[in-house]
Amino acid sequence: MSDETPGKPDSPKGRKVRVSFRRNRSRPGRVKDWTKQASEAEGGDVEAHKIESVRAKGALSRKRTIIVSDAPSGELIRGVVLSILGGFNEVEADGRLWRCRLRRILKTRLIEARSPLAVGDRVLFRAAGGDESAPAEGLIEHVEPRTSELTRRVMNRFHTVAANVDRAVIVVSAGLPPPKPHLIDRYIVAALKGRIVPVVCLNKVDLDPEAADILERYRALGYAALATSAVRGDGIEALREVLIGRSSVIVGQSGVGKTALLNAIQPGLGLRVGELDRRWGKGRHTTTNARRIPLDGGGVIVDTPGVRTLDVTLIGKYELERFFEEFIQLVPNCRFPDCTHVHESDCAVRAAVERGEIHPDRYESYVRLFTDPAHEPVYD
Repeated sequence: MSDETPGKPDSPKGRKVRVSFRRNRSRPGRVKDWTKQASEAEGGDVEAHKIESVRAKGALSRKRTIIVSDAPSGELIRGVVLSILGGFNEVEADGRLWRCRLRRILKTRLIEARSPLAVGDRVLFRAAGGDESAPAEGLIEHVEPRTSELTRRVMNRFHTVAANVDRAVIVVSAGLPPPKPHLIDRYIVAALKGRIVPVVCLNKVDLDPEAADILERYRALGYAALATSAVRGDGIEALREVLIGRSSVIVGQSGVGKTALLNAIQPGLGLRVGELDRRWGKGRHTTTNARRIPLDGGGVIVDTPGVRTLDVTLIGKYELERFFEEFIQLVPNCRFPDCTHVHESDCAVRAAVERGEIHPDRYESYVRLFTDPAHEPVYD
């Protein structure tokens, strides 16, 4: 990302740091194309006095020096990102909505992220001049450090779904689409990694009351687990108590009823609810972008688009064991200090699975995550 330049005094305006160029801003490595020159030259002769040079590929050649201010000065306004729509970001500040753009230098500094901003980010921006009758516009100058974030991996970049939230409500369906324990476990791992408390919510229990048995395995681990029905109103008050006074994000597959739950929690919200694709048993996207919604009783919730899979391979595979609550007390009892709990003998975790002390679905989730070929060999 960036590193401070040693041995040089700071500018009065801020610190000097080295940051990576964006990929489409880098100069080509080869200065002259000798193959092309040879093919175009008469008789195949090329001027010998011209020397080909290949640009360096080291770290220094791919970075630039910029001045960064940790505390931007001037008439700046503090706000919170409500939604991200194309090139504009909707920011709320003191009850007023602003359409803000992000400074190009911030995108350069956060080159590894899919987007340098996420819903829930706290920002400092400068009001842009313009007609008072037009929507208020601004330029974001600074993004404050996040206290928490729900992040997933998209190709080779990270996508932060929501920032600065306390709870992640993981919604699954008792009907169609059917509940997927492995997806729940992936969301729990992603939430814990981002310093967020997970809450498991099984919706549509009116379709299959017996499906609520899946919640017991999570209650046994100390996680809040709720059975709800947006149609009948089951569990809505309990879910409202979890959300009121906190900053939360609601996540899950398309079609599990996230939007219907929000409409039930806050009557009058009027969010559009989509229909299930009966042919495939999968939901259709009705929420197309994440949005931060204030709750009448206090607190806010971030509504997110549904995802069918969640790639959490940004977490080192040898770090996974600490995000499975039932593994933590057993790990010191394994025979080998670097036990992966997948194939080793005298493994305390595998022995607990055989004794029925760890649910086999939870153990399978761990193995599938650990053996995911997309995992990088991270040793954190």
